[in-house]
Amino acid sequence: MKLPGQDAMARKADENARVKLPRRVVEKPLRQVGKRLLMALGVLVLTVLIVYIDRAGYHDNADDTVDLLDAAYYSTVTLSTTGYGDIVPHSDSARLTNILLITPLRVLFLIILVGTTLEVLTTRTREEWRLNRWRSALRDHTVIVGFGTKGRSAIQTLCATGLRKEQIVVVDPSSKVIEAANADGFVGVIGDATRSDVLLRAELQKARQVVIATQRDDTAVLVALTARQLNRGAKIVAAVREEENAPLLRQSGADAVITSASAAGRLLGLSVLSPSAGAVMEDLIQQGSGLDLVERPVTKAEAGRNVRDTDDLVVSVLRGHRLLGYDDPQASPLQLTDRLITIVRAAPVAPLTTPTPE
Repeated sequence: MKLPGQDAMARKADENARVKLPRRVVEKPLRQVGKRLLMALGVLVLTVLIVYIDRAGYHDNADDTVDLLDAAYYSTVTLSTTGYGDIVPHSDSARLTNILLITPLRVLFLIILVGTTLEVLTTRTREEWRLNRWRSALRDHTVIVGFGTKGRSAIQTLCATGLRKEQIVVVDPSSKVIEAANADGFVGVIGDATRSDVLLRAELQKARQVVIATQRDDTAVLVALTARQLNRGAKIVAAVREEENAPLLRQSGADAVITSASAAGRLLGLSVLSPSAGAVMEDLIQQGSGLDLVERPVTKAEAGRNVRDTDDLVVSVLRGHRLLGYDDPQASPLQLTDRLITIVRAAPVAPLTTPTPE
């Protein structure tokens, strides 16, 4: 299934797709260059002063005297290793000064000049090392496709349930969006998530769950197809705008499909009928505050008992692939292999710590 113009988009994705790890905020390039220029100027001024103080020990082939301009000229050609030879140290003190002071300053001057290149090479090597270590350590993570309103809300809920930031990888075609994800402490992959090579950069083949929160329903279908081909065992949850596209997404491999427009409309209708009921529903779907919806296994003490005899408020019973209501006669007695959907008081969530970049 290909969309019009998808081949051109694919070629562009191949050129731009890359992984971006969160990192510390560094100085702006212009500020770094300015610092280096000031350091180089400081070394040059110091060299000029050293030469001028001992100017009597230097010989100028032009007029046999060395003034301040000659000292600046000599310092410049010496630090830059040009060395025309028209001004030379001839006294023992001047030659000793060149050995002990001028030569170290020359080396320092060159290090400052080539420091930017060395820093670029070092940064690239360090980033490559971090990326390789990240790939080797990443397992059972969550891939979020789309970092818009739906994607951010999904991440907020997952983090509220205890998922660590380093276990989340965001995929989005916009570099600015990925920069925002990096600023929040998440690893980002820039590229078109309908392409398998982009999802492979996100290590989707090793992921435990995938959240598809794209802006278009057709894109969500393509992402679901690609993700399911790469990872047969991952849990895939997707959002669509139109109800009629939900069956197609399920056929494409999604385990659960949320119709965002319909869900918002139902919540609006409920709030019109009862604002309090709407507030309760909003509280239930917002993890970490008030009341939470929680899925948990049946305990040994609960096995064989009636649904209403449990300590928690049970909403539904998940038995195999069947979802039974709390009042369904088949829901009782509870089996040890069942899972319960319950309403519980939200537990306090420990503050998330952003992983320290290398």
